[in-house]
Amino acid sequence: MSKFSVTCFGTGDGWPCADRNHAAFLYRLGKTCILIDCGEPIDRSYKASGLSYDLIDAIFISHLHSDHFGGLFMLVQGCWLEGRTKPLPVYLPKGAIKPLRAMLNAGFLFDEALDFRLELRPIPVGKPFSVGDARVTAFPTSHLAHTRARFGKKYKSDFSAFGFLLEAGGRRVVHSADLGKPEDLSPALEKPIDLLMCELAHFSPQEIFTFLHGRKVKRVSFMHVGRPFYEDLARTGRLAAKMLPNIPHSFPRDLDQISF
Repeated sequence: MSKFSVTCFGTGDGWPCADRNHAAFLYRLGKTCILIDCGEPIDRSYKASGLSYDLIDAIFISHLHSDHFGGLFMLVQGCWLEGRTKPLPVYLPKGAIKPLRAMLNAGFLFDEALDFRLELRPIPVGKPFSVGDARVTAFPTSHLAHTRARFGKKYKSDFSAFGFLLEAGGRRVVHSADLGKPEDLSPALEKPIDLLMCELAHFSPQEIFTFLHGRKVKRVSFMHVGRPFYEDLARTGRLAAKMLPNIPHSFPRDLDQISF
């Protein structure tokens, strides 16, 4: 891994994918490594990478859709069996901590069984905080607003969803995770951005390209590309080139590494 980079362990959308893994992105921010989301099969992909299981300094779960956290349990087990020793903070929506702990216990991943300290922490919202040498700011998105409106009275799930601004070594990177609308990105794009990792599944390419036009973004990589747009990626790419002529852009595949 280069000193400032993101490794795309999973770029697929939420549908079953025969050729893409689900959401998992490892950011190298100088001396600090942050994994955003744990879509399956992150444990297999991480093992194949040859990276140390002590490399990850923290994990962030953007929200509780299965394609974003379904691989966490096996990754925790992998860290245990592969001899991780240092504490592993996992940041996630506050209301998910208690049920996630119960699921870990149900899967025999008891605290006492692990050789490292697994720390489930609520995501601090709206204010920067430190992870190693990096600074992280979580910003809420409206991705689960419709789901909350439909099911919130019956189910007491945590319907929070977040994107992340990562800052280190003079770089500023935004990871959208899943959005409800492009405007959810506005707070994170108030200052120039070196790299935007932006989803393209929950609105049309025209909507996000129009929103990004003229923004101070040095580079954008579109991940989590929805099936209709992915199946005609050449057309999606031509439209991006037409509507974003001044912003270099790409559509990374699984295991691609992007330096910034």
